[in-house]
Amino acid sequence: MTNRISKSLGATRNVKRLSNAPLHPARRQFLIGTATVGAGLALGLMNSRPALAQTTAPALTADEVNLWVVIKPDDTVVIRIVRSEMGQGTRTGLAQLVAEELDCDWKKVTYEAPSAGQNLARKRAWGAMATGGSRGIRDSHDYVRRGGAAARLMLLQAAAEQFKVPVSELMVSQGVITHAQTKRTVSYGKVADAAAKLTPPEAKSIVLKKPQDWKIAGTAVARLDSADKVNGAKVFSIDLRLPGMLCAAVKSCPVFGGKLVGFDESKVKAMRGVKGVVKVNDSTVAVVADTWWRAKNALDNLPIDWDLGPNAKVSSTTIAAALKDGLGAEGDYWQRKEGDALAAIKASAKTVEAVYSSQYLAHATMEPMNCVVQLSGDRAYAWVPTQNAEASMAALSEASGLPLANCDIKTMDLGGGLGRRGGTQDFMHHAVAIAKQYPNIPIKMVWSREEDMTHDFFRPISMAKMSAGLDDKGNLTGFHIRVSGQSINAYLNPSAIKNNKDVRQLQGFYDAPGDAQLGYTFPSLLTEYVMRNSHVPVGPWRGVNTNQNGIYMECFIEECARAASRDSLAFRRDLMKNHPKHLAVLDAVAQKGDWGKPLPAGQHRGIAQFMGYGSYSAATAEVSVSPSGQVKVHRMVFALNSGHFVNPSQVKAQIEGSVVMALSAIFNEDITIENGQVKENNYHSYPLAKLKDTPKVECVLVPSYDFWGGVGEPTICVVGPAVLNAIFAATGKPARDLPLRKHGLTLA
Repeated sequence: MTNRISKSLGATRNVKRLSNAPLHPARRQFLIGTATVGAGLALGLMNSRPALAQTTAPALTADEVNLWVVIKPDDTVVIRIVRSEMGQGTRTGLAQLVAEELDCDWKKVTYEAPSAGQNLARKRAWGAMATGGSRGIRDSHDYVRRGGAAARLMLLQAAAEQFKVPVSELMVSQGVITHAQTKRTVSYGKVADAAAKLTPPEAKSIVLKKPQDWKIAGTAVARLDSADKVNGAKVFSIDLRLPGMLCAAVKSCPVFGGKLVGFDESKVKAMRGVKGVVKVNDSTVAVVADTWWRAKNALDNLPIDWDLGPNAKVSSTTIAAALKDGLGAEGDYWQRKEGDALAAIKASAKTVEAVYSSQYLAHATMEPMNCVVQLSGDRAYAWVPTQNAEASMAALSEASGLPLANCDIKTMDLGGGLGRRGGTQDFMHHAVAIAKQYPNIPIKMVWSREEDMTHDFFRPISMAKMSAGLDDKGNLTGFHIRVSGQSINAYLNPSAIKNNKDVRQLQGFYDAPGDAQLGYTFPSLLTEYVMRNSHVPVGPWRGVNTNQNGIYMECFIEECARAASRDSLAFRRDLMKNHPKHLAVLDAVAQKGDWGKPLPAGQHRGIAQFMGYGSYSAATAEVSVSPSGQVKVHRMVFALNSGHFVNPSQVKAQIEGSVVMALSAIFNEDITIENGQVKENNYHSYPLAKLKDTPKVECVLVPSYDFWGGVGEPTICVVGPAVLNAIFAATGKPARDLPLRKHGLTLA
């Protein structure tokens, strides 16, 4: 469960409206902006302390050099970072990039997070505040580096004017500027005030350092946020206490789409600490009390009348039947056509077919959904563990009916995100609806574990029918992929679905390089996606669609290799000649993972490669399977090329976290539906992998320095297929239906 906090996840950059109220044009435009606007360097000066409803740019203070860098008289360097921190190390990585260009003393670096209101007041000078899709660093590396470099140039200019020498005669190292000829020195803290008064350099004119010359970035420095988390000083949103604060517990209709008919407040209003019962929306009710436990206890005793609606007839069985129907449905579902794959397969000497399926998964973050909201007159403020502070502020504005300029968000560190705390913002709408009934009072709304588990935006369920043809020499002639499943965009971003085609669901099968390109070239290829949505809401889950599609592709490639009586590595390599970066990580992991070398008796290897979130990854797994079905994963080896590596130790930590999370997903986790409701409501019925299940993990990092890819999500898509292919090697039977515990295979 620890890995649910300490390892990253994936998140949407779009915002789902969970209110029936019309969306104000200004807020609509802001929502569009938070999802699509790129960010550039904007030097400026502002107060570092978030204030309620900050509407204007704060005045200059002496210790601010520019928008990104604050330098104190004692040479402490405060780096401003707007991306969220949920355990993935984004803030430390971004601070490294700024500090590298600044040439400061890393031992004196700390950071602070501007609020969403401050960013808006500065005309979004810090850029996008969303953290998801493994984009925290890869989308902002350029402009944050330029911010650090600009501050360095301004500090050098201030020192040159103080020394009355040309800037070209100065050098700087670890925050100390030196004039070599006269041996005079001055620290950053002594010239910061003067530097802040200078005109910033033109951002585009700045020449950034080459990665090969990095001294702070590219190194395994300790994270800036570790100490507070280890000693317990870190205050998460769920820990927050404010004067006069009240607490709220919520309960929504157990069937998605059902309605709240009524409740009997008289049964709980006399209970200790209870302040009242609030109808949150058409399907949710809340109890407010002086402590959260009293609020929850009263809510558990509140008589509630639900209209479960027609969705109460839905079950996992009926959903599976709909997906299976999609595998055989006739229609225009293609997304990629290269040649006539169906004809080529039909004419082949041998055909290979398989159907795979993956289950709903919950995010199961250690910190359940929560936030604190205070509405005071025409001002609104919230403390939120959010992956997108701008989306949270848009939701605060929409739900409260107040202009964006009158709202602000303090982003708290997240006790796990994994995509759940990005664009959905349902928790924010709930908290605001409750706070409306208690003006001027901070309301801390916390979902119970049961509410959090059963009212998630789950990883989509899907099935995939794969077929291929082989000639008499064992070469592929045609390849057909048909995925039938639920669409994330249908719930969170319907406008992205064009002509009933949702390319997002076939992530990892793309032709275009750059984000999720398929790493094989087939003589003919057909990919199809058949949308089959149910009443169960779905959303991004770490790795989003690459974690299912990686299993479908790499496990079926393994079946094709075995049908052709070919070595798994050699079979793949023959299909990857036009994909050098994919091939490079495959070769690297094969070498590091001792492919072809003998293993101890009873152990078997599997291999897989895939691309997601702009990065290329490959893995080998060594497993043994007992006669009773207990699976021991002994060792996993990974190769990753994300172009650049800002903090290698954190990259390795992300890979290790993806191993635990993926093993948990393929062996243990399963959200099932009965009578329209989610059955699994806590960790006892939704078991996660444990520390003892973690194999030895080795990593080889192969940066090419010619692009910027993600790190948090890319490797999770190769964990599953590498392990499943090793199980295939051990048992002689392919594992196609998840989770494996349903079929008698459990982690040893």
